[in-house]
Amino acid sequence: MAITIREGGPDDLPAILGMLDSSVEWLVSQGRTVQWGTEPLSRHEKTVAAVARAMDEGTTYIAEVDGVPAATLTLTDGPGSYLSHLPPPGEPERYIHWLASDRRFKGHGAGSALLAHAAEVTRRAGVGLLRVDCYAGGDRKLVAYYEANGFTPTHPYTHGPNAWPGQVLARRVP
Repeated sequence: MAITIREGGPDDLPAILGMLDSSVEWLVSQGRTVQWGTEPLSRHEKTVAAVARAMDEGTTYIAEVDGVPAATLTLTDGPGSYLSHLPPPGEPERYIHWLASDRRFKGHGAGSALLAHAAEVTRRAGVGLLRVDCYAGGDRKLVAYYEANGFTPTHPYTHGPNAWPGQVLARRVP
């Protein structure tokens, strides 16, 4: 299977929401409901608006496997306001938002290809820091996934009234 990466745009929003919904369905099937809940994210107005806002503020990339959209992420110049309580990095950065994949393509490397692409885009921009945050509860498998892709945990945090456990990770881009 061939993986290609292209820039996404507003017309890709339904496909991106489909990838997010696929991820939620898979998480629920694994009994992992704390990360993104049990309902499709496309049914949450605030989530749809947050995805669209990130797309407006940054650049969205779509990884296609044999021409079929399989994974996505959006790259911006910084994290969202929900992380404003954490210390800023003190240097320019690129920040990954909404990394998700259509679970039909699990294990094909589309997510890792997008992370490598984000690092290359960051390097070409002359920026030396790439960061991301993720759910850090339960078995911490998502944190381990980012570590396997060259990221190092930096700042743990909690978010919201339920103290959702999160982790910021960073990757130096020489």
